[in-house]
Amino acid sequence: MFELDRVQKSYPGVVALEDLSLRFARGRVCALIGSSGSGKSTVLRLLTGLVRPDRGKVRVDGKPLTSASLQSARLRLGYVIQEGGLFPHLTAQGNLALQPRYLGWTQTRIAGRCAELAELVRLPVSVMQRYPAELSGGQRQRVALMRALMTDPPALLLDEPLGALDPIVRHELQSQLRTIFETLDKTVILVTHDVAEAAWLASRLVLMHDGRIVQDGTLADLQRDPASAYVRRFLDSARRLPEASA
Repeated sequence: MFELDRVQKSYPGVVALEDLSLRFARGRVCALIGSSGSGKSTVLRLLTGLVRPDRGKVRVDGKPLTSASLQSARLRLGYVIQEGGLFPHLTAQGNLALQPRYLGWTQTRIAGRCAELAELVRLPVSVMQRYPAELSGGQRQRVALMRALMTDPPALLLDEPLGALDPIVRHELQSQLRTIFETLDKTVILVTHDVAEAAWLASRLVLMHDGRIVQDGTLADLQRDPASAYVRRFLDSARRLPEASA
C-alpha cells in the first residue's frame, strides 16, 4: 500500500533518511523501531505528506504522492501523533467530528460513529463531552485513536501513541490496540522505541539507525540472526526485571 523508493530527507545539519527503500503491504502491521533520531517519525511524515523527500519517490497504492493527490491520500489514512495532538479548545467529540464535518456527515451519523468507537476502545460515552484537559492520559490516547478511526480509513499511522503513559495504562492500551488491529484488518505502521511493545503489536519489525534500515523481519529473525552488532546491542538494551532474591 505504501512505498518509499530510494528516499533521501535532510534537515539543516542532519540527514534524517539516506537512500531508504521500504514497502508496507496492505493489511499488515509493521513496527518501526530504533533510537531517537533514527528516522522513524520522518517515515510517517513522508507517508502523510507533511514533509516532502529531497530525492526519491513516495507512493501510495502504486501512485506517486504529489501535491495533487495529497488530499485524497490523506482521507485514506488515520494518523495518531505523539501524545495524541487533540485540539484543547474542542471537546472529545468535537475533535472526532472535524473530518466528518468536512466530508458532510450529519450530526446523527457523527454521534453514532462516536458511540461505536467509544465501545471499541472501552471509553464511556459521557467522556465525549469533556475537553482534553479534563481527560486522563489514557483517555486522551483513546480519543486520539478514535479520531484516527472515525472515517474508517484503510490505513493507520501511529507515532509513539503510548509513549507518554504510565506502565499500567500503557499495558492495558497495548492489549486493546492488538485486539483492534486484529479485528479491523487495516494496514498499520507503528513507531515505538519499545521492542516488547513492537513485538506484541506487529508481525514485522523494521530496525532503523542513522536514517537507514539495519534489519527487517520478525522479532525471532532479529534475535536468531542479528545483522550487526548494533542490532544485538539494541535488543539487549530492553531490560528484563531482575530475579527476586530468595
